[in-house]
Amino acid sequence: NYCIYSSLAFPDWAYKAESSPGSRQIQLWHFILELLQKEEFRHVIAWQQGEYGEFVIKDPDEVARLWGRRKCKPQMNYDKLSRALRYYYNKRILYKTKGKRFTYKFNFSKLIFINYPLWGIPSPPRPWLMS
Repeated sequence: NYCIYSSLAFPDWAYKAESSPGSRQIQLWHFILELLQKEEFRHVIAWQQGEYGEFVIKDPDEVARLWGRRKCKPQMNYDKLSRALRYYYNKRILYKTKGKRFTYKFNFSKLIFINYPLWGIPSPPRPWLMS
């Protein structure tokens, strides 16, 4: 089962169930995709040019503050946020880019993207179209 969100389709497992039936609580990776979509946060977090699915957190404290505000957790900091990001390594949703500070890469084979341009994610190369 998939949930359509804007131009993305997320598998049902992409959401955590909240205490009330039928409600859905946003997960951190989904929140990061939202930030990456919005122009006003480019100074805080942005896609890496030339690297499909890779992004850099330019202002870790501000990303943590925004996440804390969204989750109503004013004590949120980057240490706590990065611990949450590491949880996604095991789920193979996200990887840390070796040798690059505050840089991560989405494993888009786990997420179904319907419309790349709306999310500002450069489409992967398509060798079969090159001639």
